[in-house]
Amino acid sequence: MDGGDAEAPLVAGNGSGEKDLDAALHCLEGFLSLLGFPDSSSRARLAASCVAFLLLGVAVPSAAICLSRCSRPGCGEYEVQQFELCVLVSEASLAAVSLACISRNLLKYGIRRFLFVDQHHGQVERFQKEYVCKIQELFRLLLWWILPCFLVMTAREIVRFIYIFRESAWTSVMVLVASILSWVYMTVILLSACLLFNLVCNLQIIHFEDYGKLLERDVDALTCLEEHLRLRYYLSKISHRFRIFLLLLFLFVTVSQFVTLFQTTGYNGKINFANAGGLAVSSVVQVVVVVLCLNAASKISHRAQGIASLASRWHAYVTCCSTGCQMRATNSSGNLEAISASSSLMDFSESDLESFENVAMQNNVQLASLISSYHKRQALVIYLQSNPGGITIFGWTVDRTLLNTIFFLELTLVLFVLSKTIVLPSM
Repeated sequence: MDGGDAEAPLVAGNGSGEKDLDAALHCLEGFLSLLGFPDSSSRARLAASCVAFLLLGVAVPSAAICLSRCSRPGCGEYEVQQFELCVLVSEASLAAVSLACISRNLLKYGIRRFLFVDQHHGQVERFQKEYVCKIQELFRLLLWWILPCFLVMTAREIVRFIYIFRESAWTSVMVLVASILSWVYMTVILLSACLLFNLVCNLQIIHFEDYGKLLERDVDALTCLEEHLRLRYYLSKISHRFRIFLLLLFLFVTVSQFVTLFQTTGYNGKINFANAGGLAVSSVVQVVVVVLCLNAASKISHRAQGIASLASRWHAYVTCCSTGCQMRATNSSGNLEAISASSSLMDFSESDLESFENVAMQNNVQLASLISSYHKRQALVIYLQSNPGGITIFGWTVDRTLLNTIFFLELTLVLFVLSKTIVLPSM
């Protein structure tokens, strides 16, 4: 009776956790479907998402740029068509890359396998609450990042259209709303794709933290090896699924920053918030998405590389404890170190000699077991040190070293462009 009462809350908790996880995944899948990301159950949505993207991401902002032209004198400082086209091309390109790469993975794997929370891919029962918290954190991050950019972009559009459209209020309002809706649509697609990659990495960090706790217990080296092989397999799958997305994201952002730098430094007119505010907001969003992706990739790579340190500490601790226990057991079993073989033959009776042989045999078996366990742990530590793992892009591990390389490379390129575009007058 007591046993049944003790197991009932556990079963109910597992059922509640599974329902919460299903609800969170269903909410996330519905949100992605609303943005135009198709799911595995309906390939027909792919065509619909392409049409929606061409309409909201290309046609509507292009029409808004054409309708925002002003022929009155004095509009030039508030209207720069090349700035608007640069923002449109960069945002549409990044949104298209995000939509194509994420949609391909969702169509192929589905939301559960895409996030590695399937029942057959990683003991989902143990991490249901943490999975739900990470999914909810995705929506919070999306809101916190999109809200300030949305407010700045809306203020910029209002200021610009107040100066441009004085003769047609209805056209001004219509173009204003169309421009804001188009910008929100493409920006949310881009941020959602990067936050999905961030979510996948954060979900795997949960497993690496659990693996670190596994090393704190007295477990077999083979169990640790099998668990690490599973984690390495998931990291390789994540790297394979997102490598094209990450590579194109870094490439398009870099090219967009170059074009922006060329246009702002080569423009002879007055640059203000009304005509170049879109460039500023677009650059901030691009920096945010790069930081989100690099932070998630470097974080999980750092955790994967730190496993070797944890395993080395575990190996040293278990070895020292085993050696100390063995020495204490030897000293307490008849003072074997102080008794020589000749004295044993003279002083002990036949029954005592048999007891002595049994003790010596047990100690030899225990010592052989300790040596075997030591070699297994040593082999595991060598394996972990030789195979650190992490998120890779065609063999390049995204860790802190790569982050420093990207930073200095971008800084060098920016200074080179500035040296070619900013020319001081000769004395």
